[in-house]
This record gives sequence, C-alpha cells and structure tokens, in this order.
Amino acid sequence: MTYDFTSIMDRHGKDAIAVDGLGAEPGFAPDPPKEGFDVIPMWVADMNFPTVPTIPEAIIERAKHPAFGYFNPTDEYYDAIINWQRTRNGVEGLTAEDIGYENGVLGGVVSTLTAFAAPGDAVLLHSPTYVGFTSCIENNGYHIVHSPLKKDDKGVWRMDFDDMDRKLKENNIHVAVFCSPHNPCGRVWEKWEIEKAMEVYKENDCVVISDEIWSDLILSGHKHIPTQSVSEDARNRTAAFYAPSKTFNLAGLVGSYHIIYNKYLRDRIVAKGSKAHYNDMNVLSMHALIGAYKPQGQEWVDELRQVLTGNVDYAYDYIRQHFGGVELSKPQGTYMLFLDCTQWCKDHDLNLDQLLKRAWDVGVAVQDGRQFKAPCAIRMNLALPLSRVQEAMDRLDKYVFNA
Repeated sequence: MTYDFTSIMDRHGKDAIAVDGLGAEPGFAPDPPKEGFDVIPMWVADMNFPTVPTIPEAIIERAKHPAFGYFNPTDEYYDAIINWQRTRNGVEGLTAEDIGYENGVLGGVVSTLTAFAAPGDAVLLHSPTYVGFTSCIENNGYHIVHSPLKKDDKGVWRMDFDDMDRKLKENNIHVAVFCSPHNPCGRVWEKWEIEKAMEVYKENDCVVISDEIWSDLILSGHKHIPTQSVSEDARNRTAAFYAPSKTFNLAGLVGSYHIIYNKYLRDRIVAKGSKAHYNDMNVLSMHALIGAYKPQGQEWVDELRQVLTGNVDYAYDYIRQHFGGVELSKPQGTYMLFLDCTQWCKDHDLNLDQLLKRAWDVGVAVQDGRQFKAPCAIRMNLALPLSRVQEAMDRLDKYVFNA
C-alpha cells in the first residue's frame, strides 16, 4: 500500500479523548486499564491512522501566511465538494448554491429540527440510535420515537416500514432522522430500501434529515446510495449532511457541510444556523477539506476501505468462532462492530457492567452500547492497525469472554 495503516500512533497528550479521556466521564468513558496493560482505544468513533499527507500539507501551507482574518469560502472549496460527490457518489448537477457549511453534522440536525418542528414535538429515529442524535434532539426539547431495526433470517438489519408508518401517524411526526450508512449497526442501505423509506416519509409529509457522514467508509462489496438520489421527491424533502471529518479523522478541526436542493428547506435551515452566529467556517478547516478531497485523498480512502474491510472480516470471524453467546451482524460500512451480549451475560450470570469492566481492566476500551438504546450491547471501533485489533481479540478471549 502507498499509505501507512500499520504503524501504531502514540496519541497520548495529543488532544485525543480516545486515550486521554478514559475515566474522565463516568458512565460515558471507559475506565483506565489496570497496571500492565496499555490502552487499545475502541470506543470513540475516530481513527488511529495518520491521515492523508495532503491535509497537513494544505494546513501548513496556509499557516505560513501570518494573517487569519475574515474570509469567505473559495471556489476551490465548493469545487472540491462537487468533484468528490460526483466521483465517489455519482452525484451530477450539484452546485455551490446547494452546499452550505455546518459546524458539525449534529449542528445541522438541530438547525433543521428547529426550523421545522417545535419543542415538544416528536421525531422519528431508528434504533439502535447514535448517542449524538439522542443528546442533541433531547437537549433541544424534542421527543424521540424509536422505530427498531430488525434482523432478517440472515442476520441483516432491516427497517420495519410498517412500524415507521404507524409511529409517524400515531405521533403526528413531520421530521425524521435517517442515518445512512447506519451507526451503530453498519448497514449500507440498498436503493430499494431507501426508496421505500422515502415513500413512507412522503406519505406522512416528513422533512428528512439524512446523516451521511459515514458515506465514504463503505466496506468491500457494498455501495453508498445518496438518499436524495432515489427520487425527485426525496431530492426535495431531504437535507443531507456530510463531512470529511469521519473519513479523514478530522473531527478536531470541525467542518461539515449540507447538500440541500430545495430552496425553501435550504433558506429555513440556513436561517436557523446563522441566527446565533456560531455556524462560521474555520479557515484551516476549509483548507483541510481541500487537501482531503485531492486525488491523493481518493487513493487514501480506497486503501483505507481495504484495511477496514480486512479488520472487520478478522474481528467478525474471531468473535463468531471464539465468543459463544455473543451475537453480531457483519457491518457493510463504517468501522464499528455492535455486539449483542444478552445471551452471553445470561449464560455467565454477569451483567453488562461487569462485562465492560473486564474489558476495560485489560485495556480494551470498548463502548457501552446502552448509550445507543440497546440493553446489553457493546460498540467496538476497528479503525486501528490490524495488529492492535488482533491484540484486542486476544485479550478479550483470555481475560473477558472465556476467562
């Protein structure tokens, strides 16, 4: 491979919650390990790989100029997004007018919610549910109604369209959050699934907030279908949110963007985001995106997807072979595994807290799945060098699941 996905980075003291945040937020962050074990960070959804070199190069080149005053996004910024969406997702006809900066995808979610729903209104989400959705929606006074995903006879997570329709009607819901690819389940929705979901949303006159931040991180054999591409109606009722932050490990720089084709939706969402004057781009974030979306960035992501596919294959097979009672579906995108430990806990007369403590004690810093509205689950980040994934599986085998 051209790029480095095997070196183990030391992130201590480098502004990384994933390693320095252990024990800092009881109930959210894992506990630090016992003496003798180093940390394998598998909880926060960022990566333990060095990003593509064109990003720091772009930032450093801009930082050589000693002025950082007011600025507007450049044509190069918009052109980079348009080219990326055309090349990666087959999007044609996207213009700069359709694109807008967002201070994080969740900021865009809140702007859209507050533009089209009143505090106290209900919002439809699929569950398991990304913890960030839960916090930003509930903190702004909205009521979440969950439509649980269900596994089919092959163990693939599927939407329950009848349940979605019933809950939209029963709760008079007119704003829904759609996660594509799905976090934490890792589903990459097929076109027919998105089409059917959008028909349900259309039938119930819903504005759709489509979080597509994981859309670049698709595993081998699967393809991302932009929600707005499945029909003209979907194009007009959907606000879609993207970012290079998940793809290139840039969360600390902050910088997402929306694609909204419908002028009425766009005007209302932009108006909400602008009122508090928080939603302004950082000049270095702009140059980071431009650096990310260069041809080298495309090559880097293609190699990253191979690495993640290999990591997922290894961990999935290991867990299936060695951890009896643990159920999981093989993700099709993202770099997260979501383990259902219900049967294992019953078989071993332990609860999830005890199971998590076993893992954390030996430095396998996985995440409590209850934060994602799953009663006995673990979320596990596999965006590490394969050697670290192998070490994590070995520790989980010896000290946790088969101790």
